[in-house]
Amino acid sequence: MAASSRAQVLDLYRAMLRESKRFGAYNYRTYAIRRIRDAFRENKNVKDPVEIQALVNKAKRDLGIIRRQPSVLRVHSCFHRWRDLLSVGPHWPDVFDRQACH
Repeated sequence: MAASSRAQVLDLYRAMLRESKRFGAYNYRTYAIRRIRDAFRENKNVKDPVEIQALVNKAKRDLGIIRRQPSVLRVHSCFHRWRDLLSVGPHWPDVFDRQACH
């Protein structure tokens, strides 16, 4: 692997791990970190430049998903919280934290 390709792959690996640490839920965070490490270890001996580029492109797409996921999970959580409150009726519980959904 060329030095620039190696540096690009390492930067991508570090970025994916760093972004995965932003997951609030322990299970999501540890699963993402484990999958990233396993995938990079699994492909560490790939020599074909075309295959390397395909793997890099896939990792870049995955990094975009990882970056969006915490906000998606937050919106999903808020949606369920609002749905549950609406099902209660006009007497909303005082314990609802509006800040969690902003």
